[in-house]
Amino acid sequence: MTTRFEGTADYVATDDLTIAVNAAVTLERPLLVKGEPGTGKTELARQVAAALGLKMIEWNIKSTTRAQQGLYEYDAVSRLRDSQLGDERVNDVRNYIKKGKLWQAFEADEKVVLLIDEIDKADIEFPNDLLQELDKMEFHVYETGETIRAKNRPIVIITSNNEKELPDAFLRRCFFHYIRFPDEATMRRIVEVHHPGIKEALLTTALTQFYEIRETQGLKKKPSTSEVLDWLKLLLAEDLDAEDLKRDGVNALPKLHGALLKNEQDVHLFERLAFMARAKR
Repeated sequence: MTTRFEGTADYVATDDLTIAVNAAVTLERPLLVKGEPGTGKTELARQVAAALGLKMIEWNIKSTTRAQQGLYEYDAVSRLRDSQLGDERVNDVRNYIKKGKLWQAFEADEKVVLLIDEIDKADIEFPNDLLQELDKMEFHVYETGETIRAKNRPIVIITSNNEKELPDAFLRRCFFHYIRFPDEATMRRIVEVHHPGIKEALLTTALTQFYEIRETQGLKKKPSTSEVLDWLKLLLAEDLDAEDLKRDGVNALPKLHGALLKNEQDVHLFERLAFMARAKR
């Protein structure tokens, strides 16, 4: 088993990203990864686990998620109901404790990768509520009186889409990395992984249009890496070539634009650009 992450055959990792992953592993600190949606933050955790030969435990955060759920949940209602029914299970409180993702990671016999995905979706206090547990790698179970300590310190990867600012105390405990949007050279490497052998003319024309769209002023949502990969998949499925992608002022919308533009405001923006281009003729 390797102890350093260098990327995988299925994931193009830039030098600064591999440095960040390995630094977090060396420091035994959570790796906080930020970046635009669709830049491969969640996939990074999966690929780190695959590259290092480790199991991955994934905790997907929602707006209603509480930090306590990551440790454990005690089902007092079920225990009360069972006691009224005379169920013998009530004699052991452990029957009513559901282990959370941190507990699962802490009790694993081997080191694991723990992904805490989209932490910024939760309440602002959520990161602070996990400070001690992530720092000391232990927590107390009040119902049983036991302390759960990590057998092997997990590699913790935390992703954020920057929807909320994270508390300073939390940030101090993390190694931070921002995944910059790939430049064209890096994007070509990514495309080659997902669509090997794509024709050069088609790729060049498609990426030129893609980056032009991203740089369009007034765009509400810039298309992401995952969306350009979907778009290229559709272009290949439709057997389109570079000539088919050519646009003029009359039609500013790209072919199969639904893969790239995800709201009506952005579609209307390109329709207005086409209208203004026609008006100038």
